[in-house]
Amino acid sequence: MNYRTVYEGGKGEIVEKKSRFIGDVFPVETEEEAAEIIGNIKKQYWDARHHCWAYVIGGAQVQERFSDDGEPGGTAGKPILEVIRGHELKNVLVVVTRYFGGTLLGTGGLVRAYTQSAQAGIEASTLITKTEGYLMKIGTDYSGLGKLQYLLAQRGLPTVDADYGEAVTLSALVSEEEEKALREEITEATNGQAVVCRDKECWFACVEGRVVVF
Repeated sequence: MNYRTVYEGGKGEIVEKKSRFIGDVFPVETEEEAAEIIGNIKKQYWDARHHCWAYVIGGAQVQERFSDDGEPGGTAGKPILEVIRGHELKNVLVVVTRYFGGTLLGTGGLVRAYTQSAQAGIEASTLITKTEGYLMKIGTDYSGLGKLQYLLAQRGLPTVDADYGEAVTLSALVSEEEEKALREEITEATNGQAVVCRDKECWFACVEGRVVVF
């Protein structure tokens, strides 16, 4: 299983007819965490007119919520949610704060402004694909090391540790979907000499060229 999410949230801002729209993006894991962040944003921008938001949280069962926070129904929270959906993101909260500039924008203008500010916030964020898997430990003698390294490289599987003693043990991050095929390839490549075992389960992602384990 894998999904797209935010690793580091960003901030985007637009101005529409003197109204200022600030889009803040956050990674979140629970609805309680989202509620706390929304509360903090309201304190941070205490003098703003509106704090509209939307989030998508969950794995197999996704919770989607949004709020117009006093704006006309359907002009703020829902457009923000549609931006999140458009990027196919999960476990993400977007809050758009509006400082009223004195001019009414109308329904179309509000939808456009909230959409653009949410989009700007997401574009300023670091997005990743989180993969569910586990740490696989592979033990072999030195004659099988090159074959193992080649197999892992061919599949794009990151090696996070290597223990060089009398034998070699490589620790690689493997997704659930790849386990069976990889085991078969390792067995064939090493004539059954390699020892393969699961270690801890984890989520992992590639972030700007480096592997991060969650």
